[in-house]
Amino acid sequence: MWLSDHRLFLLCIVCGLYFSLQFTTGHADSNAGRTLNQEGGDHQIHCSRERSRTAWKIIQEYLMPFVEKEKYHISKRCRLHPDNDIYRDQEQHKFHTDINEWQCGFCKKSFYEEKHLDQHFDNRHSNLLNLSESQCIADVCGALHCDHEMNSGSKKSKCNPAAAAKNKHLCESLADSCFPVTEGPAASRLHEFFLHQFCDAHSCTGNRKPFSRGRRKKTNVFYIFVSILLVILLLLYYLYIYLYQRGMKRETQVLKRVSQASRKKKPS
Repeated sequence: MWLSDHRLFLLCIVCGLYFSLQFTTGHADSNAGRTLNQEGGDHQIHCSRERSRTAWKIIQEYLMPFVEKEKYHISKRCRLHPDNDIYRDQEQHKFHTDINEWQCGFCKKSFYEEKHLDQHFDNRHSNLLNLSESQCIADVCGALHCDHEMNSGSKKSKCNPAAAAKNKHLCESLADSCFPVTEGPAASRLHEFFLHQFCDAHSCTGNRKPFSRGRRKKTNVFYIFVSILLVILLLLYYLYIYLYQRGMKRETQVLKRVSQASRKKKPS
């Protein structure tokens, strides 16, 4: 009786080991299949396109005007260089042709909203992304105050000292790598500018705001259009007044001549 129980116990152990081995093997095969699919081209890009777009907008408006003024060329070692944005080529092939029309510059397909064009890029033109060299420029959003730019109309959130210190450290490292003070007076001036423009605002004490040195001045097309229209309307108004007064003057002169002629014809 004891021997049969012992054999039954050993049989249970063997069966358990067998099923455990099969489960482990199957699980490993499943993982291997997922890895194979990833190698086959199903790229999962963990980089926010929206935040990357915001970061590039900040660079263009709050940094590049001053860089251009100094005639300074940013090195590719700098993470803010356009070649280090994996979405840069796609964004440059995005055309806003009308209020509700966005066009893909690669295949000329049109979309009603920008987000649909973004999805089109992800689905149809992801092979054009430079994944080997380019980086996710959204990774420097903390240093560039992307949240401040994206939520400018919302209520200000509570400052986190640890996050502020981390972002300031990242900001200062960008200043050091993009504008090394050893590269000359222009780089030194831009290094100091970058610290004031972006880094100094990473603090929970004081009232320093980001982008304190200003931004690129935009030309408001609507304002120009309205101004030109007002000038044209004023010119037309004064032309109408001039012609109206001139016509009234001629009519008065004609009436005077008719009145004088009628008086001369009357018998004495």
